[in-house]
Amino acid sequence: MSDDAMSPLSDFLRPLVLSGPSGVGKSTLLARLFADFPDKFGFSVSHTTRSPRPGEVDGVHYYFINADKFKQLIAEGAFIEHAQFSGNFYGTSFMTVREVGRSGRRCILDIEAQGVRQIKNTDLNPVYAFISPPSITALRQRLQGRGTESEASVQKRLATALKEIEYAKQPGAHDVVIVNDDLDRAYGLFKRLALGERIQGDTLPPLDDFPSDE
Repeated sequence: MSDDAMSPLSDFLRPLVLSGPSGVGKSTLLARLFADFPDKFGFSVSHTTRSPRPGEVDGVHYYFINADKFKQLIAEGAFIEHAQFSGNFYGTSFMTVREVGRSGRRCILDIEAQGVRQIKNTDLNPVYAFISPPSITALRQRLQGRGTESEASVQKRLATALKEIEYAKQPGAHDVVIVNDDLDRAYGLFKRLALGERIQGDTLPPLDDFPSDE
């Protein structure tokens, strides 16, 4: 392995860790950012044991591997963070983050709350941004609108969303919160943050605004 491949993560541009509930619009924000600035950013492609969704490409959206291979990579210390979510494993490897850093681009990582906690114990030193839905009702509608989720899957993701929002409310959990109540407004804030500007983020709605049942 080359010296460059083993160089400290702190040698590269400060990454941006993006987190938020499934269905909140993170992928849409990232797609717009990469379309507007194709040479400035690089996405850290995660490994996962879940099956590809229609249109997803191995090595572009995720590295799709089986559970045995994932556990082997854990044993080898290949991941900065890894977690089990909705019955599947997800992980961010040191390799993918370094590949983006070597290209001179800012690395962006799409991570859930459990992974955020793990990253805080590494030398990655990223900026942490949390994308929040305006309400659980709106999030439920987005998940159901995908047409790829069963009702049981939707309920699991909503339960996980509540936990992620509770974590996001802890002091110091994230540097910036962006409520995706309007896509253009949310993207404007996200773009400025990604380009290195200091922005005044949003305030998370009170937990009372996130009921588990309608």
